Formats: sequence, C-alpha cells, structure tokens
Amino acid sequence: MGRDRAQLVLAVAAVIAAALAPALLAYLQLGYHADVDAASDFEDPATNARTVLDRATFEAASNIAGEYAWSARTAAADQSRAVLRPRVDRLEAERVAEGTAVLVTYNATAASTWAQTACSGGPGRQFGPCVADGGVVLQERAGEATLVAVAFDVRVVREQGETAFTLVARPT
Repeated sequence: MGRDRAQLVLAVAAVIAAALAPALLAYLQLGYHADVDAASDFEDPATNARTVLDRATFEAASNIAGEYAWSARTAAADQSRAVLRPRVDRLEAERVAEGTAVLVTYNATAASTWAQTACSGGPGRQFGPCVADGGVVLQERAGEATLVAVAFDVRVVREQGETAFTLVARPT
C-alpha cells in the first residue's frame, strides 16, 4: 500500500507541474518590471520638493525667532528669504543631471490669501495681525515678527511630464 501511495503522490506532483508550466513560460516571456512608483528607492520629485520646502521654512522660522521687532518685519521677511535661498537653490539643482528640473518661486498672492483667511487670530487669541511680504507671511506675536507661512509655486518638469502646484509651507 505504501508503494502505491508514493506513486500516486508522484503522479499528482507531475500533473501540478504540467499545469503550472504554461504560467511559468508566460512569466519568462513577458518578463516582470516592478512598479517604479512603489519601489523603495524611487522618490517623487514633487513629494521631495514639499518635504525640502517644509523643512526650509522651519529653519527660516527658527532663524528669525526673537530677532526682529514687529516694526522691522520687512527685514525679517528679507532674512527669511535669505535663509530659504540656499535650500531652494539646492532643490532646483539636485536632479538636473537625472533629467528633472524643479523651479521654485514665491507666490505673493497665495501668501496674501493665506494671511487673510488662515492666519491665527480672533478674540480668543493673543496674536496680532498677519502680513504677507513677497510670499512670506509674518505675524505679530509679543511685539515680534514671527514667520508663520511661506507660499511657493513649484514646477517639476521631467521626461514623464510636468507637475505644478502651490504650496503654503508652515513651520510646524
């Protein structure tokens, strides 16, 4: 009985192998290519730009914190842009060799809109008004100019196409 059972198991294995052979051949002929967007080493340039600009905005806010009185808010905005400039330059240059161009500009209109509609304020707040200056939004807090947002227009151009978006980065 044991020998008959072994032969039966062997016959079933042969039938299964014969059934899987066409699938194996199709796999080998068609090949396989991983989903590029899902691959762990792929980083979307637009996502990368958002991350870099968010971090740069935090760095700029930290740099001017406590340094400028509200009356010197124009100088605070200028200093914020000066701190952001090297990060923006690096972002724009880092993928050019790979065929990806990133262009970042300040969006004064989006900054003004954000300052009017989304800035912390109201009767329960201790903060002063928000003012947009060339894409940088500052708020009066305890008599000092505090960076609360920066509005950017980002354009990513690569072989696969073009992506453009407006980002209002907050130093959180």
